Amino acid sequence: MEIEIATIGGYEEVGRQMTAVRAGDDVVIFDMGLNLSQVLIHDNVETERMHSLDLIDMGAIPDDRVMSDLEGDVQAIVPTHGHLDHIGAISKLAHRYNAPIVATPFTIELVKQQIEGEQKFGVENDLIKMDAGETMSIGDSGQVDLEFVNVTHSIIDAINPVLHTPEGAIVYGLDKRMDHSPVIGDPIDMKRFREIGREGNGVLCYIEDCTNANKKGRTPSENVAREHLRDVLYSMEDYDGGIVATTFSSHIARVTSLVEFAKDIGRQPVLLGRSMEKYSGTAERLDFVDFPSDLGMFGHRKSVDRTFKRIMNEGKENFLPVVTGHQGEPRAMLTRMARGETPYELDDGDKVVFSARVIPEPTNEGQRYQAEKLLGMQGARIYDDIHVSGHLNQEGHYTMLDALKPQHIIPAHQDLKGLSGYVNLCEDEGYRMGRDLHVSRNGNLIQLVD
Repeated sequence: MEIEIATIGGYEEVGRQMTAVRAGDDVVIFDMGLNLSQVLIHDNVETERMHSLDLIDMGAIPDDRVMSDLEGDVQAIVPTHGHLDHIGAISKLAHRYNAPIVATPFTIELVKQQIEGEQKFGVENDLIKMDAGETMSIGDSGQVDLEFVNVTHSIIDAINPVLHTPEGAIVYGLDKRMDHSPVIGDPIDMKRFREIGREGNGVLCYIEDCTNANKKGRTPSENVAREHLRDVLYSMEDYDGGIVATTFSSHIARVTSLVEFAKDIGRQPVLLGRSMEKYSGTAERLDFVDFPSDLGMFGHRKSVDRTFKRIMNEGKENFLPVVTGHQGEPRAMLTRMARGETPYELDDGDKVVFSARVIPEPTNEGQRYQAEKLLGMQGARIYDDIHVSGHLNQEGHYTMLDALKPQHIIPAHQDLKGLSGYVNLCEDEGYRMGRDLHVSRNGNLIQLVD
């Protein structure tokens, strides 16, 4: 059976992930993501109103024209998790393919919301829910199966999809952390990965996320970030002024910890911002979390400002607002607070807790720097970097290679500089560039089996 892989997006940057695998006459697409930084550099861009061709030209979504070179029919579109760099282009591109979107329940719900917000295209692809540990047949040949393997990441309900073919398994390894004691959900299923490495013809190809491939050691568990956050917030228990926290809206485990620790120090938590309401509300509705019954979630600006007025009237010392804006996004809640555009007034000594790291990309770094400067000018004290990454460091990569023992490797999810640590690690393990280690670019085709 011929096996061919199209590296469509995310092979020259972090963002707009998209990969297609052809096994015989059947094609499966993994991810359709957005490169948010390419949107943020433009003022007042509303992607939901834009045509896909304009977004492709902007570099915001994958250029999927290489798909016309794949001789097969798309049988499934498979987003690995609900981050925008993996699902943000589905509403712009999925309608081009007569194929269902297959994902875990939380991811499907987020995809559904993306589609409902789309104002340019009608997306009528079927939405199929599949849980980690389940398998479905792909195409009519009876020779290709899709399996979901549970992984841990900075969002719940994440998986690594595996395409089983007669030539061996294709493991799509974006994005994960090797967490054996997660705050929410099950640990990464390393037992299953090791089994896949030993079954049948083994692993023909492993496509891997290289975000932290230049960092030594292993990525800590989310429990490490949770204890760090506990220590920081408990140290503020006697502070009688304002405390504000921000984190990734999609990081439900972190939001859960913030809500719990706010209660512990005698403050009422409240979630503020559109994406904060969207992700946490969805997680609660699907029973992934059980928030306190009195937890407020407000996304609309008028509702947020009413909540800020209530906080100021009843006393900042009684509340812990958890807000959007950890990257300094111009329209996010924390940035508006820093500019004095909300009823919430920051005073000298008030605490701002960033339970997130700056995404290492110039647009984010610039926005975050500006937000912190503005907060500092209002007298706020910054607590930074209370976080652990959702991606593997070098030792995690080594463990995955040892478990899977792939015949071929395709690094992804970075630019060439970011891929370098992973290339070096693979070559130390006996792989060679141009032979079985394939460093690709967006828009390339890689023929693995003729």
